[in-house]
Amino acid sequence: MKVALGSFASSGIEDHLSADIPAGVQAALFHYAGKMKTGRGLLDVPRFSPEQAFGETKAGVELELEVDEEIEAMLEIEAARQGVTIDQLVVHAVLIYLAELDFLTQPTVAGGPVVPA
Repeated sequence: MKVALGSFASSGIEDHLSADIPAGVQAALFHYAGKMKTGRGLLDVPRFSPEQAFGETKAGVELELEVDEEIEAMLEIEAARQGVTIDQLVVHAVLIYLAELDFLTQPTVAGGPVVPA
């Protein structure tokens, strides 16, 4: 499966998961596919992209990924359902995964996340 990520998503993977961008994207897709299977916490792709918000006009990284056939088929169906490209859905999946990782690694006080003043 060939995908393109903007620099926002690819730098997020590098910051949170090391420089192995393909492994980070694969983990994000596996996580997103799990959400699709269970229907838990699945958000649609927003009608704007982070790349547009930051003025990006081209992909930061193009990858050729080995993705399970079932996951790839699920992503294609979901992209069609939402009326977005596979690349847009992949970026969305990566950003959701990174946001959840970020939330889970935040320092906590008395069982909840620390909220900056």
